[in-house]
Amino acid sequence: MPDETDPGEGTKSGSSSGSKSGSKSGSKSGSVSLDTILGRLVVEQGLATSEEVRKCADERRAADDPSHDSLAELLVKRDYITPNQLERLRGMVEAERTGQQIPGYRILGKLGAGAMATVFKAKQLSLDRMVAIKVLPRKYSSNAEFIARFYAEGRAAAQLNHPNIVQAYDVGKSGEFHYFVMEYVEGSTVFDQIVRHKRYSEKDAIDIAIQIAEALDHAHQKGLIHRDVKPKNVMLTKEGVAKLADMGLARAISDKEAAEAEAGKAYGTPYYISPEQIRGEKNLTPAADIYSLGATVYHMVTGSVPYEGKNPSDVMHKHLKAELVPPDHVNPKLTAGVSQVIEMMMAKNPKGRYQTCKDLLTDLRAVRAGERPVIARSEAPASELAKLAAEAARATGEIPVDKSTPTSPWSHPLVQVIVTIVVLSVIVNVVLLLLLTLA
Repeated sequence: MPDETDPGEGTKSGSSSGSKSGSKSGSKSGSVSLDTILGRLVVEQGLATSEEVRKCADERRAADDPSHDSLAELLVKRDYITPNQLERLRGMVEAERTGQQIPGYRILGKLGAGAMATVFKAKQLSLDRMVAIKVLPRKYSSNAEFIARFYAEGRAAAQLNHPNIVQAYDVGKSGEFHYFVMEYVEGSTVFDQIVRHKRYSEKDAIDIAIQIAEALDHAHQKGLIHRDVKPKNVMLTKEGVAKLADMGLARAISDKEAAEAEAGKAYGTPYYISPEQIRGEKNLTPAADIYSLGATVYHMVTGSVPYEGKNPSDVMHKHLKAELVPPDHVNPKLTAGVSQVIEMMMAKNPKGRYQTCKDLLTDLRAVRAGERPVIARSEAPASELAKLAAEAARATGEIPVDKSTPTSPWSHPLVQVIVTIVVLSVIVNVVLLLLLTLA
């Protein structure tokens, strides 16, 4: 499933800005507008002179042929700019064009883009603060389903007010753009850190897990299930505060209509999705988010996703059927406690997981303090159980001895032997004495 802010998708969603296809589409005035922005940025960046840009623009206009090279292509063909520079400029052109359409904000640049949205860094002029603005791509501007989901994200996020959740500020439409304004988090994501450092230390992973569990607990109390907890949706500020982002798939637990409409459909990200989401079950509970958080923490402490596969379908099948390799088997440095907690979070049956984030937090805090988890319990190995059973059976067969009264000395075996010898000796002597008397 494509990530909404995956930079790898950025050049695709922004390809209309200054490209040949972009110049052909829309009105000619729109094309000129894009060319004007591109030309100005090329000069401002010192990549070409105004005279060089003017020559390319004149050639473009003189051709008066939709199939002729666009201004962008002419600049590259004349070696005024490189293809890589053009890609960077396209993002700037798109950001500026979008900024012209959203009053009250000044677009400063693109943070990322994907199939579902483009995210810009901007300044909210009225409050003089940095914000992030998510903009729905123009290709979805007439798609009722995508628009409804986009506004549903804004409404869901607006219900939440927690230090570990990215705050929503505004949602609306200006011109052809549907936009969603939110808190700007300067930092990185958990996924970025995994890529950079392979995996987290147990302590750091637990600290982040506690913060996100608190965020989810807040959302669950408000009646919302996130449904897409994953490393890319956990933002990290420069101060180390973790913030849960992207309520794009959030759904009210009580929303029966939405549950019916989505029945049988798998919403989520394959590497971290819960089994019940894969099955498209209608009655999702907070346990679904707990599973996804468990898969996220698994990735954090092991450096590997819980299940690999050749395609998304294969990965999801393993979530349903494959046995989970315990995290401490992948990373032997982990304590048994954190492994037990993760395994309980990722139980395939929702009833076998923590039922609330409050329960989960109890165990996470215990493990962080160096104690055993209170709720999660590991089962003893079969060999150990057999040994205990055998010992119990032997104990049952023994005859108890009553030691409540003193034992008589005559009951001691040695005393009994001596007494027997003495008695026999007396009898023998008496017999000998009688024989001598008769003789």
